[in-house]
Amino acid sequence: MAKVFQEITDELKDFIIKQHIFFVATAPLNPTGHVNLSPKGLDSFRILSPNRVAYLDLTGSGNETSAHLQENGRITFMFCAFSGSPVILRLYGIGTTVLPNSDEWEFLYSLFPKTPGTRQIITADIHRVQTSCGHGVPIYQHESNRDNIMKWADKKGEQGLKEYQQQKNVVSIDNLPTPLQEIMNS
Repeated sequence: MAKVFQEITDELKDFIIKQHIFFVATAPLNPTGHVNLSPKGLDSFRILSPNRVAYLDLTGSGNETSAHLQENGRITFMFCAFSGSPVILRLYGIGTTVLPNSDEWEFLYSLFPKTPGTRQIITADIHRVQTSCGHGVPIYQHESNRDNIMKWADKKGEQGLKEYQQQKNVVSIDNLPTPLQEIMNS
């Protein structure tokens, strides 16, 4: 049975910290637009308070989350127990994109390991925390994190990453602008 909480409790915080993967979902307002659902890993998620979270967002082939947040702010995070007791945890919130030129950047970035290819930090104010059973989630064993994205970013270099982001990360697949568009064009 689903349980709803007003905030991330200590028990749920412990659960989140143990997870090796989480999922981020966002959607545009346009009903014909594409819903985005992305898996995330590495050491990239932080609980800032019982109702505020952040994750380190690395350069990728698109930037849907950032575009959707700029348009409407809606974001959902999902964590699944792939070992131990079955549980699914969803965090519903309103998110924002924090760019390297933001006043918040230095503080937030200091909470994460320095990772090649870092593009932005996504923060969210959480207004609903919900668990459900997770009985249908299979049991998996974590072997290791992949380092492909870090190697790719190192090979691209700072200028190469900027060029890639200009080409791939300033608008969504639905042609919505992202916050990166503003700093890339200034």
